Amino acid sequence: GGAVARRLTQAKDEFEARVGRRLEIVGVAVRDTSKDRSDTGLDASLFTTDAEELVTRADLVIELMGGIDPAKSLLQKAIESGASVVTANKALLGQHGAELYELAEEHGADLYYEAAVAGAIPLIRPLRESLAGDSVQRVMGIVNGTTNFILSAMDETGADYADTLAEAGRLGYAEADPTADVEGYDAAAKAAILASIAFHTRVTAADVHREGISSVTSADLIAAKKFDCTIKLLSICERVRDANGAQRISARVYPALIPLTHPLATVNGAFNAVVVEAENAGRLMFYGQGAGGDPTASAVLGDIVAVARTRVTGGRGPGESAYADLPVLSIGQAI
Repeated sequence: GGAVARRLTQAKDEFEARVGRRLEIVGVAVRDTSKDRSDTGLDASLFTTDAEELVTRADLVIELMGGIDPAKSLLQKAIESGASVVTANKALLGQHGAELYELAEEHGADLYYEAAVAGAIPLIRPLRESLAGDSVQRVMGIVNGTTNFILSAMDETGADYADTLAEAGRLGYAEADPTADVEGYDAAAKAAILASIAFHTRVTAADVHREGISSVTSADLIAAKKFDCTIKLLSICERVRDANGAQRISARVYPALIPLTHPLATVNGAFNAVVVEAENAGRLMFYGQGAGGDPTASAVLGDIVAVARTRVTGGRGPGESAYADLPVLSIGQAI
């Protein structure tokens, strides 16, 4: 949030030139207004604890608080008040994306969320727009920086899981409660978002088979090396066909054994990478920083410009595309 506010404040003229209208921050909802936020360049009077009032008086609401509540009710109120929304909230979209899309459609609002998956990496817009004329067959990648850092460090140093997790926490790569990351919940929410867009079908996080990395040991990584492989927590979403040619979707997150010759094997540290395979475009790879204030702010700001432009011209951006309505297979059916 701070990185977004600083950039909007410091580059007002640039954003006005790109959008065609001056962007003005009308307020920022925070938990504690007494905290020093002078580094944002914003006047102290703009900060408020009344988020419900704030979301009713903006043309564009940017939600970077995370979690389900109160983010969901605030975004619903914002859309009902006529505002478009930019969010980075993968947990909310992974569970309730369809509800927000329906509400946005009803009220003629935009819903953008490039920063919800893979941080700074442009991924949502290429899937939703650039590949709209193609048939995506598979989306596979590393979409959680915390787990990738842990597995990379275990592979490089031979340290065990517990020690590497503790180190990740000291370096700021892991939260105080790392459950969402290490048990795969974060990656599953992102997989649901990617599958929904790629396959024009509503997929929720509950539809995604999920396994975390807490049971991976240094011995597992040593054994993987003997077969010229490594272990990565992968999110894999793909079209599958039964014996009659009927299409289905498989979406899963688990620690996978991948050959060292595969492009994803070289993605280390807290970086993310996603491989998209499409019928006509072939294999495409997206790589970059998957977390952090400034990288994530880049994706948020791109959405802000896109939404603001449609506001100025009176149009709307792409909404939900769920016409295919393909069945999602359980992990037992997919194997």
